[in-house]
Amino acid sequence: MTRLFGTDGVRGLANGHLTAELALDLSVSAAHVLAERGTFAGHRPVAVVGRDTRISGQFLEAAVVAGLASAGVDVLLLGVLPTPGVAHLTGALDADLGVMLSASHNPMPDNGIKFLARGGHKLDDAIEIAIEKQLREDWQRPTGRDVGRVSTYDKTVDDYAAHLAGTVQGSLAGLKIVLDCAEGAAAEVGPQALRAAGAEVVPIHADPDGLNINDNCGSTHLDDLQKAVVEQGADAGFAVDGDADRVLAVDASGTVVDGDQLLAVLALGLREQGLLAHDTVVATVMSNLGFVQAMRGEGVGVRQTKVGDRYVLEAMKAGGYTLGGEQSGHIIMTNHATTGDGLLAALHVLERMAATGRPLADLAGVMTRLPQVLVNVKGVDKSRADDDTALAAAVAEAEAQLGDTGRVLLRPSGTEPLVRVMVEAPTQEIASDVAGRLAAVVKERLAL
Repeated sequence: MTRLFGTDGVRGLANGHLTAELALDLSVSAAHVLAERGTFAGHRPVAVVGRDTRISGQFLEAAVVAGLASAGVDVLLLGVLPTPGVAHLTGALDADLGVMLSASHNPMPDNGIKFLARGGHKLDDAIEIAIEKQLREDWQRPTGRDVGRVSTYDKTVDDYAAHLAGTVQGSLAGLKIVLDCAEGAAAEVGPQALRAAGAEVVPIHADPDGLNINDNCGSTHLDDLQKAVVEQGADAGFAVDGDADRVLAVDASGTVVDGDQLLAVLALGLREQGLLAHDTVVATVMSNLGFVQAMRGEGVGVRQTKVGDRYVLEAMKAGGYTLGGEQSGHIIMTNHATTGDGLLAALHVLERMAATGRPLADLAGVMTRLPQVLVNVKGVDKSRADDDTALAAAVAEAEAQLGDTGRVLLRPSGTEPLVRVMVEAPTQEIASDVAGRLAAVVKERLAL
Protein backbone atom coordinates (compact mmCIF):
# COMPACT_ATOMS: atom_id res chain seq x y z
CA MET A 1 0.00 0.00 0.00
CA THR A 2 1.33 3.43 -1.01
CA ARG A 3 1.79 5.71 1.97
CA LEU A 4 -0.10 9.00 2.10
CA PHE A 5 2.59 10.79 4.08
CA GLY A 6 5.78 11.70 2.24
CA THR A 7 8.90 13.32 3.66
CA ASP A 8 6.97 16.53 4.27
CA GLY A 9 3.36 15.66 5.06
CA VAL A 10 0.62 14.76 2.59
CA ARG A 11 1.02 16.59 -0.69
CA GLY A 12 -0.57 16.47 -4.14
CA LEU A 13 -2.90 18.11 -6.64
CA ALA A 14 -5.53 20.03 -4.70
CA ASN A 15 -9.00 18.66 -5.39
CA GLY A 16 -7.34 15.84 -7.31
CA HIS A 17 -5.32 13.64 -4.98
CA LEU A 18 -5.78 16.02 -2.05
CA THR A 19 -9.53 16.46 -1.67
CA ALA A 20 -11.63 18.15 0.99
CA GLU A 21 -12.83 14.71 2.06
CA LEU A 22 -9.27 13.46 2.55
CA ALA A 23 -8.30 16.61 4.47
CA LEU A 24 -11.29 16.18 6.78
CA ASP A 25 -10.64 12.47 7.30
CA LEU A 26 -6.94 13.01 8.01
CA SER A 27 -7.78 15.66 10.61
CA VAL A 28 -10.33 13.43 12.33
CA SER A 29 -7.86 10.53 12.33
CA ALA A 30 -5.04 12.72 13.69
CA ALA A 31 -7.26 13.84 16.57
CA HIS A 32 -8.33 10.23 17.19
CA VAL A 33 -4.73 8.96 17.31
CA LEU A 34 -3.48 11.76 19.55
CA ALA A 35 -6.44 11.28 21.90
CA GLU A 36 -5.72 7.56 22.17
CA ARG A 37 -2.08 8.29 22.94
CA GLY A 38 -2.98 10.57 25.83
CA THR A 39 -1.90 13.83 24.21
CA PHE A 40 -5.24 15.43 25.08
CA ALA A 41 -5.64 13.86 28.51
CA GLY A 42 -6.93 16.15 31.27
CA HIS A 43 -7.75 19.21 29.18
CA ARG A 44 -9.67 20.51 26.17
CA PRO A 45 -7.39 20.01 23.17
CA VAL A 46 -6.40 22.99 21.05
CA ALA A 47 -5.04 23.08 17.50
CA VAL A 48 -3.71 25.99 15.44
CA VAL A 49 -4.26 25.99 11.68
CA GLY A 50 -2.33 28.11 9.17
CA ARG A 51 -1.97 28.17 5.40
CA ASP A 52 -0.05 29.73 2.55
CA THR A 53 -1.70 31.88 -0.12
CA ARG A 54 -2.93 29.15 -2.52
CA ILE A 55 -6.62 29.57 -3.26
CA SER A 56 -7.15 25.86 -2.56
CA GLY A 57 -6.01 26.51 0.99
CA GLN A 58 -9.38 28.10 1.68
CA PHE A 59 -11.47 24.97 1.13
CA LEU A 60 -8.82 22.71 2.64
CA GLU A 61 -8.70 24.91 5.74
CA ALA A 62 -12.47 24.61 6.07
CA ALA A 63 -12.23 20.82 5.79
CA VAL A 64 -9.41 20.53 8.34
CA VAL A 65 -11.24 22.77 10.79
CA ALA A 66 -14.44 20.76 10.37
CA GLY A 67 -12.59 17.53 11.00
CA LEU A 68 -10.78 18.77 14.10
CA ALA A 69 -13.83 20.46 15.64
CA SER A 70 -15.97 17.38 15.01
CA ALA A 71 -13.34 15.38 16.89
CA GLY A 72 -13.62 17.66 19.93
CA VAL A 73 -10.59 19.88 19.24
CA ASP A 74 -10.81 23.67 19.69
CA VAL A 75 -9.28 25.45 16.69
CA LEU A 76 -7.41 28.76 16.43
CA LEU A 77 -7.27 30.02 12.85
CA LEU A 78 -3.91 31.67 12.15
CA GLY A 79 -4.65 32.65 8.55
CA VAL A 80 -1.77 33.11 6.11
CA LEU A 81 1.58 32.44 7.77
CA PRO A 82 4.87 30.67 6.90
CA THR A 83 5.22 27.06 7.96
CA PRO A 84 7.87 27.93 10.58
CA GLY A 85 5.50 30.59 11.92
CA VAL A 86 2.82 27.96 12.47
CA ALA A 87 5.43 25.77 14.16
CA HIS A 88 6.48 28.67 16.41
CA LEU A 89 2.91 29.52 17.41
CA THR A 90 2.08 25.87 18.04
CA GLY A 91 4.64 26.07 20.81
CA ALA A 92 4.09 29.66 21.90
CA LEU A 93 0.33 29.17 22.26
CA ASP A 94 0.78 25.80 23.97
CA ALA A 95 -1.34 24.07 21.33
CA ASP A 96 -1.65 20.29 21.24
CA LEU A 97 -1.47 20.19 17.46
CA GLY A 98 -0.45 22.42 14.59
CA VAL A 99 -1.64 22.10 11.01
CA MET A 100 -0.08 23.84 8.01
CA LEU A 101 -1.69 23.83 4.57
CA SER A 102 1.01 24.30 1.96
CA ALA A 103 2.86 22.55 -0.84
CA SER A 104 5.94 24.67 -0.14
CA HIS A 105 7.85 25.30 -3.39
CA ASN A 106 5.48 23.21 -5.56
CA PRO A 107 3.41 25.01 -8.23
CA MET A 108 0.04 26.55 -7.33
CA PRO A 109 -2.28 23.67 -8.31
CA ASP A 110 -0.67 21.48 -5.62
CA ASN A 111 -1.28 21.78 -1.91
CA GLY A 112 -0.39 19.82 1.20
CA ILE A 113 -1.19 19.11 4.82
CA LYS A 114 1.51 19.03 7.47
CA PHE A 115 0.75 18.10 11.07
CA LEU A 116 2.90 19.40 13.92
CA ALA A 117 3.11 17.92 17.39
CA ARG A 118 3.05 19.88 20.66
CA GLY A 119 5.94 22.33 20.74
CA GLY A 120 5.92 22.75 16.95
CA HIS A 121 7.86 19.61 16.07
CA LYS A 122 7.12 17.32 13.13
CA LEU A 123 5.12 14.23 13.96
CA ASP A 124 7.03 11.00 14.44
CA ASP A 125 6.78 8.46 11.62
CA ALA A 126 4.96 6.07 13.97
CA ILE A 127 2.18 8.60 14.56
CA GLU A 128 1.84 9.34 10.84
CA ILE A 129 1.54 5.61 10.15
CA ALA A 130 -1.12 5.31 12.87
CA ILE A 131 -3.07 8.22 11.34
CA GLU A 132 -3.08 6.43 7.99
CA LYS A 133 -4.14 3.11 9.53
CA GLN A 134 -7.00 4.66 11.48
CA LEU A 135 -8.26 6.76 8.60
CA ARG A 136 -12.08 6.59 8.46
CA GLU A 137 -12.15 4.19 11.41
CA ASP A 138 -15.28 4.31 13.56
CA TRP A 139 -14.85 5.70 17.07
CA GLN A 140 -16.91 7.41 19.72
CA ARG A 141 -16.90 11.05 18.68
CA PRO A 142 -17.92 13.87 21.04
CA THR A 143 -21.37 15.43 20.94
CA GLY A 144 -23.10 18.39 22.57
CA ARG A 145 -20.84 20.70 24.53
CA ASP A 146 -17.81 18.50 23.80
CA VAL A 147 -17.46 19.37 20.11
CA GLY A 148 -14.71 21.84 19.25
CA ARG A 149 -15.00 25.62 19.06
CA VAL A 150 -13.44 27.67 16.25
CA SER A 151 -11.98 31.16 16.65
CA THR A 152 -9.50 33.45 14.93
CA TYR A 153 -6.16 34.42 16.44
CA ASP A 154 -5.66 38.04 15.39
CA LYS A 155 -2.03 38.62 16.46
CA THR A 156 -0.50 36.00 14.19
CA VAL A 157 1.73 38.20 12.01
CA ASP A 158 2.75 40.57 14.80
CA ASP A 159 3.72 37.73 17.15
CA TYR A 160 5.79 35.87 14.58
CA ALA A 161 7.50 39.01 13.25
CA ALA A 162 8.42 40.03 16.81
CA HIS A 163 9.80 36.56 17.49
CA LEU A 164 12.01 36.68 14.39
CA ALA A 165 13.32 40.19 15.01
CA GLY A 166 13.95 39.35 18.66
CA THR A 167 16.47 36.63 17.74
CA VAL A 168 18.86 39.22 16.28
CA GLN A 169 21.46 40.85 18.51
CA GLY A 170 22.02 44.49 17.64
CA SER A 171 20.52 46.33 14.69
CA LEU A 172 20.59 45.76 10.94
CA ALA A 173 20.42 49.54 10.35
CA GLY A 174 22.40 50.57 7.28
CA LEU A 175 21.68 47.38 5.35
CA LYS A 176 19.41 47.62 2.31
CA ILE A 177 17.75 44.33 1.39
CA VAL A 178 15.54 43.08 -1.42
CA LEU A 179 13.15 40.34 -0.28
CA ASP A 180 11.39 38.11 -2.81
CA CYS A 181 8.29 36.85 -1.00
CA ALA A 182 7.31 34.32 -3.73
CA GLU A 183 3.73 35.70 -3.69
CA GLY A 184 3.37 33.45 -0.68
CA ALA A 185 3.05 33.24 3.05
CA ALA A 186 5.90 35.67 3.79
CA ALA A 187 4.39 38.56 1.85
CA GLU A 188 3.28 40.44 4.98
CA VAL A 189 5.38 39.04 7.82
CA GLY A 190 8.71 38.93 5.96
CA PRO A 191 9.16 42.67 5.32
CA GLN A 192 7.71 43.43 8.77
CA ALA A 193 10.26 41.22 10.54
CA LEU A 194 13.25 42.55 8.60
CA ARG A 195 12.20 46.16 9.19
CA ALA A 196 11.66 45.47 12.89
CA ALA A 197 15.30 44.31 13.02
CA GLY A 198 16.42 47.61 11.48
CA ALA A 199 16.96 46.77 7.81
CA GLU A 200 15.72 48.82 4.87
CA VAL A 201 13.54 46.43 2.86
CA VAL A 202 12.44 46.45 -0.76
CA PRO A 203 9.81 43.70 -1.15
CA ILE A 204 9.16 42.10 -4.54
CA HIS A 205 6.57 39.47 -5.47
CA ALA A 206 4.63 40.43 -2.36
CA ASP A 207 1.14 40.75 -3.87
CA PRO A 208 -0.34 37.25 -3.68
CA ASP A 209 -3.68 36.66 -5.39
CA GLY A 210 -4.12 32.97 -4.59
CA LEU A 211 -2.96 31.92 -8.05
CA ASN A 212 0.55 33.36 -8.44
CA ILE A 213 2.43 31.66 -5.58
CA ASN A 214 5.90 30.47 -6.72
CA ASP A 215 5.09 31.60 -10.28
CA ASN A 216 8.50 32.53 -11.73
CA CYS A 217 9.51 33.97 -8.38
CA GLY A 218 10.87 32.97 -5.01
CA SER A 219 13.75 30.66 -4.19
CA THR A 220 13.28 28.53 -7.32
CA HIS A 221 13.41 31.49 -9.74
CA LEU A 222 16.06 34.05 -8.79
CA ASP A 223 16.24 36.18 -11.96
CA ASP A 224 13.95 38.95 -10.68
CA LEU A 225 15.79 39.08 -7.35
CA GLN A 226 19.19 39.35 -9.04
CA LYS A 227 17.94 42.18 -11.23
CA ALA A 228 16.28 44.04 -8.35
CA VAL A 229 19.34 43.88 -6.08
CA VAL A 230 21.55 45.45 -8.74
CA GLU A 231 18.97 48.07 -9.73
CA GLN A 232 18.28 49.05 -6.12
CA GLY A 233 21.95 49.11 -5.14
CA ALA A 234 21.06 46.76 -2.30
CA ASP A 235 23.57 45.03 -0.04
CA ALA A 236 21.95 41.64 -0.63
CA GLY A 237 18.76 39.93 -1.64
CA PHE A 238 16.89 36.95 -0.20
CA ALA A 239 14.23 34.78 -1.80
CA VAL A 240 11.96 32.47 0.17
CA ASP A 241 9.58 29.89 -1.25
CA GLY A 242 5.80 29.81 -0.96
CA ASP A 243 5.70 28.81 2.71
CA ALA A 244 9.04 30.48 3.59
CA ASP A 245 10.69 27.41 5.10
CA ARG A 246 13.65 27.81 2.76
CA VAL A 247 15.74 30.71 1.50
CA LEU A 248 18.41 31.47 -1.08
CA ALA A 249 20.31 34.72 -1.52
CA VAL A 250 22.19 36.91 -3.97
CA ASP A 251 25.06 39.22 -3.11
CA ALA A 252 25.35 42.90 -4.07
CA SER A 253 26.54 42.01 -7.58
CA GLY A 254 23.58 39.70 -8.17
CA THR A 255 25.59 36.49 -7.80
CA VAL A 256 23.61 33.60 -6.31
CA VAL A 257 24.50 32.44 -2.79
CA ASP A 258 23.02 28.98 -2.26
CA GLY A 259 22.02 27.08 0.87
CA ASP A 260 25.45 25.51 1.34
CA GLN A 261 27.09 28.94 1.31
CA LEU A 262 24.53 30.40 3.70
CA LEU A 263 25.04 27.43 5.99
CA ALA A 264 28.81 28.01 5.90
CA VAL A 265 28.37 31.70 6.82
CA LEU A 266 26.09 30.81 9.72
CA ALA A 267 28.29 27.96 10.94
CA LEU A 268 31.38 30.13 11.26
CA GLY A 269 29.38 32.92 12.90
CA LEU A 270 27.86 30.59 15.49
CA ARG A 271 31.21 28.97 16.21
CA GLU A 272 32.74 32.40 16.80
CA GLN A 273 29.99 33.08 19.35
CA GLY A 274 30.43 29.66 20.98
CA LEU A 275 26.94 28.65 19.87
CA LEU A 276 27.77 25.93 17.32
CA ALA A 277 27.19 22.78 19.36
CA HIS A 278 30.05 20.29 19.10
CA ASP A 279 31.58 22.56 16.43
CA THR A 280 29.55 20.52 13.92
CA VAL A 281 26.99 21.35 11.27
CA VAL A 282 24.48 18.85 9.84
CA ALA A 283 24.01 18.74 6.07
CA THR A 284 22.71 16.23 3.51
CA VAL A 285 24.41 14.11 0.88
CA MET A 286 23.32 16.76 -1.66
CA SER A 287 25.62 19.37 -0.12
CA ASN A 288 28.40 20.44 -2.44
CA LEU A 289 31.73 18.77 -1.88
CA GLY A 290 33.20 22.26 -1.65
CA PHE A 291 31.10 22.93 1.46
CA VAL A 292 32.39 19.81 3.20
CA GLN A 293 35.99 20.65 2.29
CA ALA A 294 35.63 24.28 3.45
CA MET A 295 34.11 23.35 6.80
CA ARG A 296 36.77 20.77 7.52
CA GLY A 297 39.41 23.31 6.57
CA GLU A 298 37.93 25.65 9.20
CA GLY A 299 37.85 22.91 11.84
CA VAL A 300 34.08 22.47 11.66
CA GLY A 301 32.73 18.94 11.51
CA VAL A 302 30.07 17.96 8.96
CA ARG A 303 27.49 15.27 9.69
CA GLN A 304 25.67 14.22 6.49
CA THR A 305 22.20 12.67 6.24
CA LYS A 306 19.70 11.55 3.64
CA VAL A 307 18.03 14.33 1.66
CA GLY A 308 15.12 15.98 3.44
CA ASP A 309 14.95 18.51 6.24
CA ARG A 310 13.25 15.95 8.50
CA TYR A 311 16.38 13.78 8.35
CA VAL A 312 18.57 16.78 9.08
CA LEU A 313 16.41 17.60 12.07
CA GLU A 314 16.45 14.00 13.31
CA ALA A 315 20.25 13.98 13.22
CA MET A 316 20.36 17.35 14.99
CA LYS A 317 18.13 16.10 17.78
CA ALA A 318 20.05 12.83 18.15
CA GLY A 319 23.43 14.56 18.31
CA GLY A 320 22.45 17.75 20.11
CA TYR A 321 23.52 19.94 17.17
CA THR A 322 22.30 23.52 16.73
CA LEU A 323 22.70 24.15 12.99
CA GLY A 324 21.77 22.11 9.96
CA GLY A 325 20.42 22.53 6.48
CA GLU A 326 20.24 21.73 2.82
CA GLN A 327 21.68 23.20 -0.35
CA SER A 328 18.11 24.03 -1.38
CA GLY A 329 17.91 26.56 1.44
CA HIS A 330 16.22 24.66 4.28
CA ILE A 331 18.22 25.94 7.25
CA ILE A 332 17.39 24.87 10.79
CA MET A 333 18.63 26.85 13.80
CA THR A 334 17.39 24.97 16.85
CA ASN A 335 18.32 27.75 19.25
CA HIS A 336 15.37 29.66 17.77
CA ALA A 337 13.16 27.28 15.76
CA THR A 338 11.89 23.72 15.52
CA THR A 339 11.97 23.57 11.72
CA GLY A 340 13.59 25.18 8.71
CA ASP A 341 12.93 28.92 8.62
CA GLY A 342 13.92 31.02 5.62
CA LEU A 343 13.28 34.40 7.23
CA LEU A 344 15.17 33.43 10.37
CA ALA A 345 18.19 32.30 8.35
CA ALA A 346 18.14 35.51 6.31
CA LEU A 347 18.08 37.62 9.47
CA HIS A 348 21.07 35.81 10.94
CA VAL A 349 23.10 36.07 7.75
CA LEU A 350 22.37 39.80 7.84
CA GLU A 351 23.34 39.88 11.51
CA ARG A 352 26.70 38.36 10.53
CA MET A 353 27.14 40.99 7.80
CA ALA A 354 26.35 43.80 10.25
CA ALA A 355 28.59 42.43 13.00
CA THR A 356 31.63 41.91 10.74
CA GLY A 357 31.13 44.80 8.33
CA ARG A 358 31.84 42.33 5.52
CA PRO A 359 29.72 42.02 2.36
CA LEU A 360 27.88 38.78 1.67
CA ALA A 361 30.17 37.89 -1.25
CA ASP A 362 33.18 38.00 1.07
CA LEU A 363 31.50 35.91 3.78
CA ALA A 364 30.24 33.34 1.26
CA GLY A 365 33.71 33.11 -0.26
CA VAL A 366 34.77 30.79 2.57
CA MET A 367 33.80 27.92 0.27
CA THR A 368 34.45 27.21 -3.40
CA ARG A 369 31.65 25.31 -5.07
CA LEU A 370 32.59 22.26 -7.12
CA PRO A 371 30.73 22.37 -10.47
CA GLN A 372 27.42 20.60 -9.88
CA VAL A 373 24.59 19.69 -12.22
CA LEU A 374 21.14 18.66 -11.01
CA VAL A 375 18.65 17.18 -13.48
CA ASN A 376 15.04 16.52 -12.49
CA VAL A 377 13.75 13.67 -14.64
CA LYS A 378 9.97 13.88 -14.86
CA GLY A 379 7.40 11.47 -16.26
CA VAL A 380 8.99 8.36 -14.75
CA ASP A 381 8.07 5.76 -12.14
CA LYS A 382 10.25 6.90 -9.25
CA SER A 383 9.29 3.85 -7.16
CA ARG A 384 11.49 1.64 -9.37
CA ALA A 385 14.59 3.82 -9.15
CA ASP A 386 16.29 1.80 -6.41
CA ASP A 387 15.65 -1.61 -7.99
CA ASP A 388 16.62 -1.26 -11.65
CA THR A 389 19.89 -3.14 -12.27
CA ALA A 390 20.68 -1.43 -15.57
CA LEU A 391 20.30 1.98 -13.92
CA ALA A 392 22.53 0.88 -11.04
CA ALA A 393 25.17 -0.23 -13.56
CA ALA A 394 25.04 3.16 -15.32
CA VAL A 395 25.56 4.93 -11.99
CA ALA A 396 28.51 2.66 -11.14
CA GLU A 397 30.07 3.39 -14.53
CA ALA A 398 29.72 7.14 -13.96
CA GLU A 399 31.24 6.87 -10.48
CA ALA A 400 34.19 4.93 -11.87
CA GLN A 401 34.73 7.62 -14.51
CA LEU A 402 34.82 10.41 -11.90
CA GLY A 403 36.82 8.54 -9.26
CA ASP A 404 37.90 10.83 -6.43
CA THR A 405 37.36 13.99 -8.48
CA GLY A 406 33.58 14.06 -8.13
CA ARG A 407 30.49 12.11 -7.19
CA VAL A 408 27.07 10.94 -8.39
CA LEU A 409 23.79 10.93 -6.50
CA LEU A 410 20.55 9.54 -7.91
CA ARG A 411 17.40 9.69 -5.78
CA PRO A 412 13.63 9.74 -6.11
CA SER A 413 12.07 13.00 -4.89
CA GLY A 414 10.23 12.67 -1.61
CA THR A 415 7.67 15.36 -2.53
CA GLU A 416 7.34 15.35 -6.35
CA PRO A 417 6.82 12.71 -9.10
CA LEU A 418 10.37 12.77 -10.42
CA VAL A 419 13.89 11.38 -10.02
CA ARG A 420 16.81 13.69 -9.28
CA VAL A 421 20.21 13.10 -10.88
CA MET A 422 23.04 15.08 -9.30
CA VAL A 423 26.64 15.04 -10.55
CA GLU A 424 29.69 16.91 -9.24
CA ALA A 425 32.85 16.96 -11.32
CA PRO A 426 36.08 18.94 -11.82
CA THR A 427 34.51 20.95 -14.68
CA GLN A 428 31.02 22.04 -15.64
CA GLU A 429 31.35 20.27 -18.98
CA ILE A 430 32.12 16.89 -17.40
CA ALA A 431 29.33 17.29 -14.85
CA SER A 432 26.80 18.18 -17.56
CA ASP A 433 27.89 15.30 -19.79
CA VAL A 434 27.67 12.67 -17.05
CA ALA A 435 24.35 14.02 -15.72
CA GLY A 436 22.85 14.10 -19.21
CA ARG A 437 23.81 10.50 -19.91
CA LEU A 438 22.42 9.30 -16.57
CA ALA A 439 19.21 11.27 -17.02
CA ALA A 440 18.68 9.57 -20.39
CA VAL A 441 19.09 6.15 -18.75
CA VAL A 442 16.60 7.09 -16.04
CA LYS A 443 14.10 8.27 -18.66
CA GLU A 444 14.48 5.04 -20.62
CA ARG A 445 14.51 2.55 -17.76
CA LEU A 446 11.79 4.11 -15.60
CA ALA A 447 9.40 5.19 -18.33
CA LEU A 448 5.73 5.03 -17.36
